[in-house]
Amino acid sequence: MSKAIFQTNPISLETLLRDCESGKIQLPDFQRSWVWAEDRILELIASVSRAFPIGALMTLETDPETAGIFARRPVEGTPLEAEEVFAGQLLLDGQQRMTSLYQTCMRQLVVRTISPKKKLLSRWFYIDISKALGDDALRESAIFSIPEDRVLRTNFNKDVVLDLSTREAEYEQLMFPVNQVFDWDTWQEEFGDYWIDKGEPEKRKVFREFKDRVLQNFKSYQVPVITLDSDTSHEAVCLVFEKVNTGGKPLDAFELLTAMYAARGEKLRDYWLGTPDKPGLQVRLSRFGRAADQKEGVLAKVASTDVLQAIALLHTKDVRNEKASQGVRENELPAVRATRQSLLSLPVEAYLKHRDAVEKGFQAAAKFLRQQSIYRVLDLPYQTQLVPLAAIFAELGDQAEHAAIQQKIARWYWCGVFGELYGSAVESRFARDIVEVPAWLAGGSLPSTVTDGVFRAERLFTIRNRQSAAYKGIHALLMKEGAKDFRTGQAYDATIFFDEAVDIHHIFPEKWCKDQNINVKRYDCVLNKTPLSYRTNRIIGGVAPSKYLDRIEAGRTSKNGQVQDPPLDPAVLDEYLRSHCISPEHLRADDFEGFLEQRRRSLLQLIANATGHTVSEEIAAEDEGEELTDELARDTTDSPRID
Repeated sequence: MSKAIFQTNPISLETLLRDCESGKIQLPDFQRSWVWAEDRILELIASVSRAFPIGALMTLETDPETAGIFARRPVEGTPLEAEEVFAGQLLLDGQQRMTSLYQTCMRQLVVRTISPKKKLLSRWFYIDISKALGDDALRESAIFSIPEDRVLRTNFNKDVVLDLSTREAEYEQLMFPVNQVFDWDTWQEEFGDYWIDKGEPEKRKVFREFKDRVLQNFKSYQVPVITLDSDTSHEAVCLVFEKVNTGGKPLDAFELLTAMYAARGEKLRDYWLGTPDKPGLQVRLSRFGRAADQKEGVLAKVASTDVLQAIALLHTKDVRNEKASQGVRENELPAVRATRQSLLSLPVEAYLKHRDAVEKGFQAAAKFLRQQSIYRVLDLPYQTQLVPLAAIFAELGDQAEHAAIQQKIARWYWCGVFGELYGSAVESRFARDIVEVPAWLAGGSLPSTVTDGVFRAERLFTIRNRQSAAYKGIHALLMKEGAKDFRTGQAYDATIFFDEAVDIHHIFPEKWCKDQNINVKRYDCVLNKTPLSYRTNRIIGGVAPSKYLDRIEAGRTSKNGQVQDPPLDPAVLDEYLRSHCISPEHLRADDFEGFLEQRRRSLLQLIANATGHTVSEEIAAEDEGEELTDELARDTTDSPRID
């Protein structure tokens, strides 16, 4: 029978907070900084004041032998001396509660917190004694905070509503500072003297009642503490943390590795987030390759775990290759992996070996994506596909710059997009990619992503929202293959794309389609969409295609007679339309159904050219459910991300 790795005991809140202050309880370095909002702190204080439960804590016992697994740091706001104390326990769950209660109830300094409007504030916390002695159900209204100067103002700071800037003001208005809840003797004595001097000694009874009904709840409060044994494995610690830390931010593998690497002297968080003197990898990738007037580039959403996964792919492949060179049989070789567990097992030496190459790999991926006419992060078909793409570029190094290699990588990439292969079970595909794609580039057999990446022809009628990888892929391919703006005839390179605010718009305008009673599923599918500049789309408006084509051909003149758009020869405009895989004949005749069928055939050929597959006209088994509209899909992602 397995032995339980934990024990549960109630411990007084005061003892826990004093242990935090002394450094006996500290935080593992994967715990994020304290970020609780003001309203949550007020609710927490109110709960303790009524002896309501605030949830259990979880700690990990440490001893000199196991102390080096995780780097640790004192609870935020504790004295500097706490750093020098050996921490007998690490607080795994309860950081925000303990930090909030320590800073508000025990520390004698102003508290830094966050307002409901997400502004950083400095606050003192108080209990209104009169309100606290009223209806217990309204206790939260008795707990409040005031600015750092202890003066509450309204009317653009012109009128003083409450002034607690002196102890006498606190006594006069019966406002008790929360940072005295464990040590109220001096405050109580001076409070009594103040009212005796004023000839109202009976006010002392008010405080005694407040002490008995409210303050004693703080003094006697017990917190359930689950304590893990010191020999608990760090993988188990990480797993337990995530199981119990339901109230905070999700913990990912990066945070866990940060603590493990810190114990080895490597500052992973600084490498990712940067220091005051040097931007971190997150910023470097976000800015890489961005257009001059853009804040971020196509790598803006690369996560720290994406980088670690790429490193893990390279490391586990190294391990597999080394075993193979030692004669280990194929079926006994260790797997190439990019799973959560492989990240947690990533040695710091492997991270240091591959990190620079992986950064260059992501940069090479950004350059490659620009060549595919993918300029913005929101136009990226799959965020997840960046991981194997960067790992492949990292492994190839300079040889990836050769045209023949780039062509093959492009085929692999578009097979992944149009096969819609990176929406689920991505870690196993990552592993196959990093093994199979470099081997294929060196003359081996086709990788499984290429063989699996066959587009289903009927999808052209069901792809309707921008979140779809194939939707984004079709429009990128159109631009890559030379689609020209209906009005200007300019191809959509990066400069034109941003300068002219190019976006995806209806070819047969939505208003016209509604007026013709065309089914929304027909006119809103990807077949009726194409990239156009903002000004061109405004000219199109909501009229029939034949009418807006006439407008474009006629050109535009301003009120003062200045030519804004010169007249356009119909034959030239037809050429522009064909660059979008559009039949001019069907468009000029306002033949919607004829247009759809012609464009379907043209787009299928475009996709076939990119993937190297003949697109089958056979109707495959339809996926369960219906594709989301843009509105419903707007806040979703293409696939789950590894944590």
